Amino acid sequence: MSDDAAKAEKVELSKEEKAVIDALEKLNVVQLNNVVKFMESEYGISAAAPVAVAAAGAPAGGADAGGAEEKSSYDVEVTEAGGQKIAVIKVVREITGLALGEAKAAVDSAPKVVKEGVPAAEAEAMKKKLEEAGAKVTLK
Repeated sequence: MSDDAAKAEKVELSKEEKAVIDALEKLNVVQLNNVVKFMESEYGISAAAPVAVAAAGAPAGGADAGGAEEKSSYDVEVTEAGGQKIAVIKVVREITGLALGEAKAAVDSAPKVVKEGVPAAEAEAMKKKLEEAGAKVTLK
């Protein structure tokens, strides 16, 4: 941190504010916790609010956030057609109800989402069928 930033963040306390800080510094952890709980209930403030916002935003970056809730619906994406493209096209037609030409175009343009908003169990079944046909599939 540069000196200018440190100066900008420095807060000047009044004599009364310094006295409160000095008193708080003399408390043990249990006493300080009681003071925080009292202030939260009495004044409706929370020292943990900024931390909760930061923690809530962190898992959004990836699916393997560990302990994050499982999604209820997925998009089924064919990432690669594989060596048995005809078999994959047949499964895509079965899953989506697309005409042969549209199913072929979807497989040829992989990576391509072939079905959106599918419930988790159904998405897993579709993924299994597509992988058995030779495709590489991801659920998003």
